[in-house]
Amino acid sequence: MKTKLLLPVILLFSIFLTACSGGNTNNASGNNGSKAKTDDVIKMVWYPNESGENLKASRDEIGRLISEATGKKVEHQLTTDYAIAIETLVNNKADLAFTGAQSYVEANKRNKAVQPIAVKTGESGTLDDAKYHSWLAVNVDKQDKFKENGKFSLDTLANTKFSFVSNSSTSGFKVPSQNIIAHFSKQQKYANLTQEDLMQGGPLFSQVLFGNSHQGSAVNLLSGKADVAAFCDTCVKDYVEVSKGEANKVGSVYRVKDGAAEPFNTVVDKEFTLMSVTPVLNEPFVANKDSLGQEDFDKIQALFTSDDFANNEKIFAPEGSGKTALYAKKGKERLVAVEDKWYDPIRELSK
Repeated sequence: MKTKLLLPVILLFSIFLTACSGGNTNNASGNNGSKAKTDDVIKMVWYPNESGENLKASRDEIGRLISEATGKKVEHQLTTDYAIAIETLVNNKADLAFTGAQSYVEANKRNKAVQPIAVKTGESGTLDDAKYHSWLAVNVDKQDKFKENGKFSLDTLANTKFSFVSNSSTSGFKVPSQNIIAHFSKQQKYANLTQEDLMQGGPLFSQVLFGNSHQGSAVNLLSGKADVAAFCDTCVKDYVEVSKGEANKVGSVYRVKDGAAEPFNTVVDKEFTLMSVTPVLNEPFVANKDSLGQEDFDKIQALFTSDDFANNEKIFAPEGSGKTALYAKKGKERLVAVEDKWYDPIRELSK
């Protein structure tokens, strides 16, 4: 008797919950539990690398320009974790993001509505040299431990403490891990080495750390927590300077600048040298087109690829100006529209 009385109550309660949730369990792309819809606020999520106080002026300027172009309020969402940023974008909780190539590929795989808006060119002003660099670095006073016959060798990475950025980072994990696996898998002992192995440590590394940002990975190295660290050139450009050699050359030495901001303020004057340098496709600005809408996507793409945007020194700091901005400008750098297929080489790294 009690069971018969409860059934109608449970049924009514279920109907009530369904009504409150809109009765929808799939988004426009079928990838999560909430239907995307546009509104009067554009939410822009930033990775840990770009969430620091040193880039606030660039973030604010970009937000101001987007607001002018669309007539909508822009809200910045700062993060301390790559995964949070990706989840926010994929699950329709953010409209725009500035991501790494690997993170974009991951987000697009889970939600096809996530598409690139624009990417920074190289000095030529074209996509031909639209690349930055993935580094493996070691402390200067320990560099001889990583050499064989006077040259840096990946063989010396075995049994070391290694720092990655995040397993969603292109230059801070995907690219270096692929290079390391390609090298060590030729040896019988490591024939079955996988990216999961590298994330966990054994059988190659004695310990694996994650910096959660490129800056964090670099500081893991300079503070002595790691013997070797993976991070990229563009994310540490405001904190370090070349003290010996040429930029992005194996064997060149970088020094942490006087007055460097957090987290480098604890390792000022420390030096590291590059044992490996690999070019990587530039990071895109991306949008969730379902939550942003095609009209605003087009307006923002036109803004980002305009001459005024490329000449804005709060976003592109001219070389030698002493200014800090999202991008450094040495030549004709600007943003240009890019399609999803441009990132196919990054997809190939996961196959």
